[in-house]
Amino acid sequence: MSKYKAPTGLFDIVPDSPNDPWRTAHLWAYVESRLREHAETYGYQEIRTPIFERSKLFVRSSGEDSDVVSKEMYHFKDKGDRDMALRPEGTAPIMRAFIENSLENQGSFHKLFYLAPMFRYDRPQAGRYRQHHQFGVEVVGTRTAEQDAEVIDLLYSSLSNLGLSNMTVRLNSIGDQESRNLYRDALKSYLEPHLSSLSEDSQRRFKDNPLRILDSKNEKDIELVQNAPSMFDFLSDESYYFFERVQTLLKKVGVPFVLDPLLVRGLDYYCETVFEVVTDDLGAQNSLGGGGRFDGLLKDLGGPNLASVGFGAGIERIIQAMIKQNATIPEKKRPTLFLIPMGEKAVTRGFEIIHNIRAVGVSAQMDLTGRKLGKAMNYANDIGAKFVVVLGDNELDKCVVELKEMESGKVTEVNLEALASVLQISDKSEPFMQMWGEMDRPYKGEGDGSILIEKVQESVSETKSLTNKFQDRLEKMRSLLEDTE
Repeated sequence: MSKYKAPTGLFDIVPDSPNDPWRTAHLWAYVESRLREHAETYGYQEIRTPIFERSKLFVRSSGEDSDVVSKEMYHFKDKGDRDMALRPEGTAPIMRAFIENSLENQGSFHKLFYLAPMFRYDRPQAGRYRQHHQFGVEVVGTRTAEQDAEVIDLLYSSLSNLGLSNMTVRLNSIGDQESRNLYRDALKSYLEPHLSSLSEDSQRRFKDNPLRILDSKNEKDIELVQNAPSMFDFLSDESYYFFERVQTLLKKVGVPFVLDPLLVRGLDYYCETVFEVVTDDLGAQNSLGGGGRFDGLLKDLGGPNLASVGFGAGIERIIQAMIKQNATIPEKKRPTLFLIPMGEKAVTRGFEIIHNIRAVGVSAQMDLTGRKLGKAMNYANDIGAKFVVVLGDNELDKCVVELKEMESGKVTEVNLEALASVLQISDKSEPFMQMWGEMDRPYKGEGDGSILIEKVQESVSETKSLTNKFQDRLEKMRSLLEDTE
C-alpha cells in the first residue's frame, strides 16, 4: 500500500485500468483525437490557455453569487500576494486570451475549440471530479441563429460519432435583456409568497438574480419552480423569431431536442439560446455538455463588442456513457513487430534494426529483458504484436529472418535490409483497402464519381510505375540471394 495517494476528487489515467475502464489511457487518447478531428471538420481551430488565472476574471464573468465563484473555485495567493484561481471553466480564459492577443486584428470572426482540465472544489461523485476535463468551443463575431444551431449540431454530432445514443438536447431561450427584465419581475411575483420555503441559496438570489433559482438543485426549490411562469411567454419578438429559427435548423439536420423553459445554465453571462445534451444512462449527473450564447461577455471584460456562443462537455462523462452504452471502442494500439534477440550480438544489431523500422513510421518493439524465448513469445502474444522475428547468430550470418504472422502462424523469409519496407507495406495496405471498401457504393449522377474516377486513374498510373520499380528490386534481390547460395 502506497503511503501517498492522489488528493480527494482526483484520479490517474493509466495504461490499463481493469477496475475503472474509463481511466484507461488509450480510450482517452481515442476520444480526444476524435473530438479534435470533428471540431476541425467544422472549421474550428485549437486554443490553449493557462490552468490558472487571476480570480477576478471568473468573478467578473461568472457572477459573484454563482456556485462556481461562491462555492467551487480553487482560490490561492501567489508569492506576490495576488489572488489566483485554478481555471473552473473555459469561456472566460478564452475571452481574456482573445482580448490580450488582439485576435480581433486577425479578423472579426473566430471559431475556437479546446481540450483542457478544469478545477472545481465540489463534492466528488460519479461523473463529477475536482479536476475534470472538458471539450469545448467558442465562436466569436457572429449573432445568428445559424451559428447557434451549428454549435449545438457540433456537440450532438461529436457525441454521436463516438457511438453514443439515447441523447436529447434540452433547449431554451432566456431572451435579450428586455425579455429577461420582464420575466425577472414575473418570476419574483410568483416566488415571493413562497420565499420562506426556498433554500438559503435561493433566498439570497431572490433579490438580485432570481433566474438562478430555476437552476437550483434543492428538491424543494425544484418543486416550487415547476409551476413558475414560462420564459417563452416573455420573449421579445426578435428573441422569439431568433429561437424559432434555431429550432427549425436543428429539425433540418435531425438533432432531437425538447423545449425546457426552466433551463437557464448557471453562469451570469448567458443570453438568448441555452442548451444541454443529456442522457438517461448516467443517473443524476446526466448532462454530457451544454452551453449557450453570451453576447456581452467580451465587451464586459474590456474587449470589442463581438457576439459569442459556445459549449463545454465533460470528457469523463462522455467516456463513462460510452462504456455504459457498450459503444464501439477501438482496441489498444498493438505493435506491428516484436523482435526477440538471442545473444549480445543480436541485441546490438537488433537495436539498429528496430530504430530503422520505427524511422519509417512502423510500430516496433524489441525484447530488452533477456527472458527465455517461450516467455518472450508469450509476451508478444499478450501485447498483440502482429509479427514476431527471432534474431540470432544464424539469422545475422545469412542476413535473412523468418517473419512470423502471429494470428495465422504463417512464416515468410525476409532479407534483413528489406524488413522495414515489408512491414511498412503491411501497415499501409490495411487503411488503403479499408478506404476502397468504404467507397464501394452506387452514384446517382454522371458527375458524382468524376473526381473519384480522375483520382483513381492517377493512382493507377502511379501504382503501375511503383509496381515496375518494385518488380525490378525484387528481381535484383532474387539474383543476390541466388548468388549467395
